[in-house]
Amino acid sequence: MSVVLDASALLAFLHDEPGGETVSSSLEGAHVSAVNWSEVLQKSLQRKVDIEGMQQEFIDVGVTFEPFTPQQAETTARLWSRTRNHGLSLADRVCLALAMDKALPVLTADRAWATLDLDLEIQVLR
Repeated sequence: MSVVLDASALLAFLHDEPGGETVSSSLEGAHVSAVNWSEVLQKSLQRKVDIEGMQQEFIDVGVTFEPFTPQQAETTARLWSRTRNHGLSLADRVCLALAMDKALPVLTADRAWATLDLDLEIQVLR
């Protein structure tokens, strides 16, 4: 089954954190927003990780990187009022908007998402 991966899920996989094995088995057919990919790259660079070729490695195992569309921008903006009390960032809401747009479950390591009341399947890694 395809899923949308949050940056936290990809980072759990990349850094061998708890839940990373679940992400590994979800990579083929997974979707990642370009906005969340930017977050993964920025956090990887903070850790001094060489990001050269990283995107291609994910593409090679079946991950699709999705552009951030105007429709998703509107959904992201509308999600602010429904998620602001849960501490979600703009990138978090972008991930949710992509999942809503694709009608796919979302996979995250962020436990706060489990309490969201959205018409969306949210799978929390840990």
